[in-house]
Amino acid sequence: MTSASHSQPDTLGSVGELAALSRIIPLLPESESTLLGPGDDAAVLAAPDRRVVITTDMMIHGPDFRTAWSTMHDLGFKAAATNLSDVAAMGARPTALVVALAAPAETAVADLEQFAVGMRDACEALAPGCGVIGGDLSVSSALTIAVTAFGDLDDREPVTRSGARPGDVIAVSGPLGLAAEGLGLLFERGVDATGAPDADAAARLRAEHPVPLAAQLTPHPPIADGVAAALGGASAMLDLSDGLALDARRLARASGVSLDLSSEQVREVALAHGLDPAAPMAIALTGGEDHSLLATFPPDVAPPLDALPGGFRVIGRVVESDRHGPAVLVDGRPFDERGGWDPFAEWSGQAG
Repeated sequence: MTSASHSQPDTLGSVGELAALSRIIPLLPESESTLLGPGDDAAVLAAPDRRVVITTDMMIHGPDFRTAWSTMHDLGFKAAATNLSDVAAMGARPTALVVALAAPAETAVADLEQFAVGMRDACEALAPGCGVIGGDLSVSSALTIAVTAFGDLDDREPVTRSGARPGDVIAVSGPLGLAAEGLGLLFERGVDATGAPDADAAARLRAEHPVPLAAQLTPHPPIADGVAAALGGASAMLDLSDGLALDARRLARASGVSLDLSSEQVREVALAHGLDPAAPMAIALTGGEDHSLLATFPPDVAPPLDALPGGFRVIGRVVESDRHGPAVLVDGRPFDERGGWDPFAEWSGQAG
């Protein structure tokens, strides 16, 4: 007869770090740029360009995600995707990830394996050849995920936020407002009678609204379009993690210009990617976490404008600005850029 102890799943606390890692590491994707991978004090990564693009991001249970809404596979996918997008926004090709994970001791090792599979699936789908070259595993009361991503410029100059010039066209690749629509549905209908995040309600929402829920929980940024934009002559670019208007303001301030967005073109892009036609225009302008790419292109780079690289579509023009003028306009009128993703704003302290 099997004892009760043997019927319990292995947890991080019961098997320990070494045993858990021995099950997780084989599931992680390998990087084509690895010279020395996991197993030593540090990894060794090839850098053919002699320059390395580096970015890092952290996700914490509570302000950044809810385990009642996201599976461990979702979290692994999203942790990879959001960092790959930052590399792509520099016009670089993602080459490797380093992952640090701190989880409660009672976390099932099988859940950690699903996290690894999620990272593998994201790399295979979004950035083939990119993989995990190392990281760390620890115990914490709050599930915490920290990812550092590396990229190669392949002898190109990085595409920064500061290169936009008056006369450039503004273009976006990817959805606008879709992830915010998904998050809104979760807060509105993915909860129980007390307002706490509810896994069963979230599962029903996934079935009823698969497109916006996937955009929020497992985003698919257009990673390849980062390199395509660089090759296509993009003058400036960034990742839309905090919302179109808020991130456009950052690009505008860095470049010393104003960005004049077309409400009609913004809405066309949003609807083309599946935004609910009944959604207010504001969600396409201020909704965060789409991880689309916003770029500017000189008007003579890719005429006609429908010949822009990859999935980029025009949504406005770069115009002149003085230091005190509005950074973002919509249809020629100043726009209040408040809104977008802020993990600290109005967080109740609830995890779920």
